[in-house]
Amino acid sequence: MRFSDFIKNCERNEVSLPEAILRAEMEETGVPKEKLKDSIAKVFEIMMKEVESKYGKKQRTLTGMTGFNGYIMSQHIPRMIGEFNHIAMVAALSMAESNAAMGRIVACPTAGACGVIPGVFFALKKVKNASQKELLVDFIVAGGIGWIISRNATLSGAEGGCQAEIGAAAAMAAGALTYHFSGDAEKCGHAAALTLKSMMGLVCDPVGGFVEVPCVKRNGIATQIAIGAAEMALGGVGSVIPFDEVVDAMRRVGRSLPESLRETGRGGIAVTPTARKIVEKVKSNNI
Repeated sequence: MRFSDFIKNCERNEVSLPEAILRAEMEETGVPKEKLKDSIAKVFEIMMKEVESKYGKKQRTLTGMTGFNGYIMSQHIPRMIGEFNHIAMVAALSMAESNAAMGRIVACPTAGACGVIPGVFFALKKVKNASQKELLVDFIVAGGIGWIISRNATLSGAEGGCQAEIGAAAAMAAGALTYHFSGDAEKCGHAAALTLKSMMGLVCDPVGGFVEVPCVKRNGIATQIAIGAAEMALGGVGSVIPFDEVVDAMRRVGRSLPESLRETGRGGIAVTPTARKIVEKVKSNNI
């Protein structure tokens, strides 16, 4: 299944992108549509409940390297970004820190990238007053984009670097945002492609192997990339390279990354002098 297949199904059967995604899932799994929608709604409800409860809160993580960033940003009065972007960033930081604090999260698409989707959806709800019904439809679009990436590339940082986790989450978020404001399937593909191209080659280099640094802040920043890509797509800026081809390129780039840059903690910022000192301190505190 490719994103272009979704587009063809939309045109051939005169259905919306979410409907085309649901039909493809039904064919793949054999699960009836209403049961699929109920399952999606339950997952979405958990995600929104958790982001609501963790938004801007201080949290105690395993290492103490993070846990305060969501709170800090919630207290900050933005100088450059608007309310929508600010709320999305705070929510993303808060959920990523919840993951680091062993809290309940929805891995969308992974635990390490769990802040991006709830970040933009929380902003849609709080700033744009999006209804539950509207958000569920957008969530299906996000899931469809993630499904395409998982089938044709990977969502694993260990396999494809952080481009496969944070990059995929941001592409999903950009597609969902674009659908919310336009209902245009082709523009969703452009938004996802613009996002993934912008994050191509991003390495996975967690300090000490913990999903805290740089993972938490990457979640926050990825919301801004997703929002920017969605805004460009909504404005009519398209991706020269189709989304399906961008996914293929991401897969090839992931395979070419050395093992040290694929979640092993043996490359990138994970081997800087400061990172090594932090890891030694964490180890000594846990002995």
